[in-house]
Amino acid sequence: MTTPNARESVGPTRDPGSFRDPSGFVYRRDGVLYRQVNRVFADDWQAAVDAGLLRRWQESGRLVRHERVDISLAADPDRALAVLRPEPVDFVSYPYEWTFGQLKDAALLTLDLQEDAERAGFTLRDASAYNIQFHRGRPILIDSLSVEHLNPAEPWAGYRQFCQHFLAPLALMARRDIRCGLMLRDHVDGIPLDLASTLLPARTWLAVGLASHVHLHARAQRRFAHAGPPARRAAGMGTTRHAALLDSLRRTIQGLRWSPGGTEWADYDRQTSYSDAGIRAKESIVEAMLRDAGGSVAWDLGANVGRFSAIAARLGRRVIAWDVDAAASERHYQHLKASGETSVLPLVQDLVNPSPGLGWAGAERAGFVDRSDADVVLALALVHHLAISNNVPLEWIAALFARLAPNAIVEFVPKDDPMVRRLLGSRRDVFADYTQDGFERAFGTRFRIVARMPIADSTRVLYRLERR
Repeated sequence: MTTPNARESVGPTRDPGSFRDPSGFVYRRDGVLYRQVNRVFADDWQAAVDAGLLRRWQESGRLVRHERVDISLAADPDRALAVLRPEPVDFVSYPYEWTFGQLKDAALLTLDLQEDAERAGFTLRDASAYNIQFHRGRPILIDSLSVEHLNPAEPWAGYRQFCQHFLAPLALMARRDIRCGLMLRDHVDGIPLDLASTLLPARTWLAVGLASHVHLHARAQRRFAHAGPPARRAAGMGTTRHAALLDSLRRTIQGLRWSPGGTEWADYDRQTSYSDAGIRAKESIVEAMLRDAGGSVAWDLGANVGRFSAIAARLGRRVIAWDVDAAASERHYQHLKASGETSVLPLVQDLVNPSPGLGWAGAERAGFVDRSDADVVLALALVHHLAISNNVPLEWIAALFARLAPNAIVEFVPKDDPMVRRLLGSRRDVFADYTQDGFERAFGTRFRIVARMPIADSTRVLYRLERR
């Protein structure tokens, strides 16, 4: 009797979000990420490889890099054609957490890939926003099995999905309300076009692209649902009509714009209650505490436009910068994009109602807490908003931070601070435990206080905490 080796003793674990595609799936073995290519996809896969299309996309940074490894690593050997080891993306995020600009850039990448594929005689089999991730500051395709042979006579199979996953939410965000992006959390298969058509302002019928790809598209879906699709003409689509469709979609997406100004928090970094000396002192303390905390990943909760995320990035940390305000996160994203900074990923998130597990069995899209890979959380000028604006007990805030990371850098803002007085100005003060002593007692149940530093020219205090 032989002792099984490590690979045999630890079986593959299939990713809960990778089960819908019969062409292959993603899994982990001994903690290493793999993608199996199934034999049913052999012809299309080999053709794309032989044409050099996937290699070209990888070299241009539009497709996640992968290498082919030994077939013995397959999770389902009976169906396996090949096994790939893809480069893991920095962090898995979802379209309902992206800023307007991120969703728009992901849409334009999808169109870029489809146009390039068609020129090579291929097509994207689908146009799911979940096939895109943000890796090192830019959108990238993560599904290496998205390509198949193009039949010019057939319409683009991903057209409807593109409209639901990208065009409809972008149109609603730009022409109705930026918060419509959150509808993607309820509609994980994309916003239904009939719903988008109903919600969009009537004037959008005058915009050729939106009229064609949302309003009339929705009407056609309703009609075909009852009568069935019309018979195809013998001439089919043709390359000219394919190109015209993609050009129309591109011009429509590019024409959708949203200005991230005009919200309280988007301008917060320019309207703080700190003096110049106070903000310099805070930056210095945060930098020192980050150095002491160590680690490689920081989650900046309530990051606003990223002043302190930038400090963590300069120290070599990979940063996930969460904020509830879509305008602040959009400004942050556009600044990072212009500067070329690749180690910070801004995302939209309401800590009081964070992204839950969604999709099949509630596990297809992992929840906010379940995706934490942080070594340290930053919570600067945040706790008073959670405790006073949202009535979250300090003990519960401490418990959440402790679930997210073993280290925390937290700012306590007392009641005599102008920002807290402002919060209490419109409501009754029922927060007897909201004191510095109360803060230390509450957080002391989950963390050990390593350092306590007052911020110059203010009554605020910064804490460095280590999880017990």
